Amino acid sequence: MANPKWDQIKGKWKQFTGDARQRWGELTDDEIMKTEGQREELAGILQERYGIAREEANRQIDEWADSIKA
Repeated sequence: MANPKWDQIKGKWKQFTGDARQRWGELTDDEIMKTEGQREELAGILQERYGIAREEANRQIDEWADSIKA
């Protein structure tokens, strides 16, 4: 289930790209920007880059979203 805060994050995505880059250091700025705040896109990139399951990617995204102030 999507984090209710995600709409706020998506709406201000450019403000949060630095936080995302800090959290997932193996992602490039271009990869993060390319997602345009689309949660599913970010999850897919995390799966591919880190070799994790979709559920784990979603868990990490939720954990990150809860940790930032949107």
